Parts: sequence; structure tokens; C-alpha cells
Amino acid sequence: MSNEAPLTTREGEASSGAREPDPAARERHASLSQELNDHRWRYHVLDAPTISDGEYDAKMGELNVLEDRFPSLRTPDSPTQQVGAVISTTFSPVEHLQRLMSLDNVFSPEDLERWATRAIRELGEKRITESGYLCELKVDGLALDLVYERGRLTRAATRGDGRVGEDVSANVKTINVIPQQLTSDDVPPLLEVRGEVFFAVKDFTALNEALVLDGKAPFANPRNAAAGSLRQKDPRVTASRNLGFVVHGVGAVEDFTPLRLSEAYRDFARWGLPVSSHVKLCHSLAEVWSFIEYFGEHRHSVAHEIDGVVVKLDERAVQDQLGSTSRAPRWAIAFKYPPEEVTTKLLDIRVNVGRTGRVTPFAVMEPVVVAGSTVSMATLHNASEVVRKGVLIGDTVVLRKAGDVIPEVVGPVVGLRTGVERHFDMPTVCPACGTELRPEKEGDADIRCP
Repeated sequence: MSNEAPLTTREGEASSGAREPDPAARERHASLSQELNDHRWRYHVLDAPTISDGEYDAKMGELNVLEDRFPSLRTPDSPTQQVGAVISTTFSPVEHLQRLMSLDNVFSPEDLERWATRAIRELGEKRITESGYLCELKVDGLALDLVYERGRLTRAATRGDGRVGEDVSANVKTINVIPQQLTSDDVPPLLEVRGEVFFAVKDFTALNEALVLDGKAPFANPRNAAAGSLRQKDPRVTASRNLGFVVHGVGAVEDFTPLRLSEAYRDFARWGLPVSSHVKLCHSLAEVWSFIEYFGEHRHSVAHEIDGVVVKLDERAVQDQLGSTSRAPRWAIAFKYPPEEVTTKLLDIRVNVGRTGRVTPFAVMEPVVVAGSTVSMATLHNASEVVRKGVLIGDTVVLRKAGDVIPEVVGPVVGLRTGVERHFDMPTVCPACGTELRPEKEGDADIRCP
């Protein structure tokens, strides 16, 4: 899931052929709005989404299409106009010094070009080209706002609704990669930065393995794990999790006036703040698209999960001139990659006896389209892997298919369990011939029919 709404009619512009919605359109709009608000609450507050990002984006896209056809449906309380969600009551509320906005998103090169054309139409091609497009990876994590006063970290808060977030300062101060004190003599007296808390894929895998061994439910994906680890009542739990962080924006400041965002990033790194190494200043849309395509093909070479590329006009004066809508800056856009994860029902776990006698459990699922193909089965490798993933027969599970890679069951959506789910028991005799099964050697995870 994401905070972004697809880029549609610009705020304040009238759609052509505007007309009043019929009863069916009103009913569908109300139904979608209620459903999306519920999913936003589950995602931002409970850290327990029950649908995939792709499914959420599709519903948000449908809502935007309805509001484009019937502009009177686009009210300030529509999910398309909201940022994040209301905060939980677990942590104290804290107001951001400067509003933490969301981003609009696009899904095709044509949509990306339309976004750039709007900026060019407003400020001229020469001005936009001189500014350049700052491209950076869209980290799939949890947004975090940090406030430094005279170089010392004084406050940390989640996004919340963009204006008010949750005070998670005590937990954030246990995250090793976030500096408590900025270095250098030229650190401004006040600095508010925005970034993303995340789990590296290898650390996420290790965490889930430890949780399952401890008899606890695993996280469905790294984003949920990062959010759940940050929102702990006991900071010692947060400290025990190997969380990462990267800065990707700036809020309120005093005595800090970089001409470009790329210059600000260089200063952040010099002061000790973690910034991404995957940032490039491009001078044409063709160059931007090459960056997007490259990481679309190599997204799994990055240590953490990404779900797209954020493109920002680099010059601060250009950003100020273009301004923002009620929820997102006009000078930035998120290009979203096609989803590689979906949710589906795990109907059964069966076993297959291979040519060499190896007995392999595999998942039988409700057919679902992921990464361009329909998937209904996926290997679970061995009984230990079933236990490690923490899946039960009857679970709603997260299914991943990265490009041409074989489908993988990532884990269960624990929040959708009803109590009727059941454990899988590995057979003790071969389903093909009835021979007793055993590992080839002691300690082997695989079992075989001799």
C-alpha cells in the first residue's frame, strides 16, 4: 500500500464534461471510500494491512476515475485528498513543524511525461531543464520526521495525518543509524528532516525466523516489520531490531538555504545523516526513464525493498514556484513499479515426490495474477520452511513473484485469521508407494523416499 493517489485532474482544475453523479456512481464512491479508509487505518495505524499495495492502488485508481467523471464527489474528506491516517492512541500526538505531505503517483511513461509537461507549461522548458530531475529510489518503509535543534535530536514522529504524528522519540533514539548529535560546525540551529525507516531484506528474514522459533506470528513483509518494530511500547524491543533509515526530504529549517535539494543531501551526509547512494540528477525525461528502467530490472540488487522511483525537480526556487495541492507537491512524483506481491487464499498444502525421491510440500492457492501471470501453486521447499514462514492451511497469504523468478509464499496475513486455520503435518510415509520417509542424512531438512 502507499500514501499516494494516482495523478489525475489537478486540484482546482475543472474536468471536461463535468456532470452530476447518478445514484449508482454515488453508491460506488461511498463504498470505495469506506473500504479505502478502513485499509488506510489498517496500514498506517495497525501496521496490519489485509490487501496488497497493488490492490490498494487499483481501488484508489477507480475512486480517482469516478471523481474525475463527477468532480462534485471529490470532497476534502475523500481518501484521494488525505495524507496517511489519524494517529493511534498508543503514543502521544505531536504536531510537525512543517506539514509532511504525500506524493501523487504515476504508473506509465506517458503519465510521467504528462506530469513533466504541466511543470514545463507553467515555468517553461528552459527553467525545468536547468533545474533538473532528482531521481531516488522509493523505499518501502515507514515515514519518519526528525527534528534537530543545534545539532541534537530532540524529537521523532511518524507521519500520522501529515500534520500530527505519533511521538516515537524514545524508540528512535535506540536506532543505531540515526545520529543523536549531528557533526560539523555549520549545522543549522533548527533542522527538520523526513525519511524512511526500513528493514533490509536479510534482516527481515532473520527477524521472522526468530519470531517463528519463539512461537510468535511472523510479519507479512519488511514494511510491516519496520512499522511494528518502531511502534513498540518498550524501546528495548526497537533497539533489538536492526532497523535502517534514509533521509529523503527537508521540512522546517533556520539558517539553511541550499539552492538545490541535491545540495541539501550532500550537507546531510556531511553532518552524519544517512542518505541514499542511489540518487541521480537527470537533465531530461529520457535520462529519468533510463534510471527508472534500470532499477525496475535490478530492484532486487538493492539491500532493501523498493516499490518505485521518486522524481523531484531539484531547484528549490522551482519547487516554491510550483507549490503543492492540498496533499502533495506539484514538483515531485512517484513512479510506481508493477506490484510483485498480492494476497490470496492458501487452500491446501500438498506434497510432491520428485524423481530423486525428495518429498517437497507445495502450496495450493486460489488463482491470482501477480507480475503478469496467473499463479495457483508455489513450492514450500520442506517442512522446516513451512514452520519458518508460519503459514497455516486456510490462511490469507502474501504471494510474491519477482519477474521471471518462481512464485514464493512470503508469509501469512495474521490479522485475517478466523480460527479455522490448521497446521500442516508432513507425511511420514511416501504418498506414492507407502514407504517410510526419512532424511538422507542426519540434520537434513529434506526428507526422501529411499
